[in-house]
Amino acid sequence: MTSTIAAAHVPSCWYIHNHLNVPHHAQKKRKLTTLSLADADSQILIRNINGLSLPQTHSCSKGKESNNRARYNSHSNQNHKHTSFRQYFPLIDTKDTNNQNPKTRNNDQHQVDEDEQREFKANKEARVLFTNMWWVDMKAAFGQRINLPGILTSTMVILKDPKLALPHISVPDIRYIDWAELHRKGFKGVVFDKDNTITAPYSLTPWPPLESSLERCKLEFGPDIAVFSNSAGLYEYDHDGLKARMLEGAIGIKVIRHRVKKPAGTAEEIEKHFGCESSQLIMVGDRPFTDIVYGNRNGFLTILTEPLSLSEEPFIVKQVRKLETSFVTYWSRRGLKPPDQKLLPDPRTCVKDP
Repeated sequence: MTSTIAAAHVPSCWYIHNHLNVPHHAQKKRKLTTLSLADADSQILIRNINGLSLPQTHSCSKGKESNNRARYNSHSNQNHKHTSFRQYFPLIDTKDTNNQNPKTRNNDQHQVDEDEQREFKANKEARVLFTNMWWVDMKAAFGQRINLPGILTSTMVILKDPKLALPHISVPDIRYIDWAELHRKGFKGVVFDKDNTITAPYSLTPWPPLESSLERCKLEFGPDIAVFSNSAGLYEYDHDGLKARMLEGAIGIKVIRHRVKKPAGTAEEIEKHFGCESSQLIMVGDRPFTDIVYGNRNGFLTILTEPLSLSEEPFIVKQVRKLETSFVTYWSRRGLKPPDQKLLPDPRTCVKDP
């Protein structure tokens, strides 16, 4: 009786997918045996590799070849992703985690949770700080252009007491002021506005032509000189005091820190700084409705100077300045006078040629 080992219909092509790394000399020992059957279209292929008979079952059709390659690539990608995941997250080790004591795993997880909470808290604090700084800076920039307390005070001055906007002395700049004469009259200190009075707008260095006059003022009044400004030294604008310190270093004059913008507020901070009443002090500034109104409301001798530079002022400030000047000119022509100053009945004696 004849026995048949194996029979199969042989396709027209075979794809050999070599998963085994067989040495070259072993490949030479391979024997390919073909058994022919009665049917010429049917053959049996038996592959003998080192005495082992492996029936070939891989079809080399293009569809199966594509599927095998897809499976191999998918398997490789998964291995690559796992390797990358292990690389970037070395704390997560599957094998070590399975062998860890449950208490150790819980401690590690608790430590990770604490680190995440600290990081979240730090990020939250940074966002809050950035928001606060952004709001402070925006508020300061807006406040430099729109002085709401000043608008309210100015409205009251226009309607009820316009003489508060009239200065005792008007000069082109501080070089026309006789500091020695003012000192002889009994005044004990001088308070300067900053922008467009002794510096250009938003500058932290003195206007060069005025440096000699500032030095003469220091010779007469010594340390009893200060800057009281709606920019440097104002908490709303200079919240960390940096601009005040920079200005002090540049001009050698103390900058008084304060919270309320001129013309609103009292002279309490200034009187505390100088140790005398405001009626013994001189207020020098370039704005009638801020510096002069503030000085007259609190009893200072007021000196109005012309602005040093209009080119660097914001547009809205220029328009307000024009309006203020027109009001002061109109009231002066009508014969209005500033409030009396007991130490200086005749201010003209303190004006000189530069």
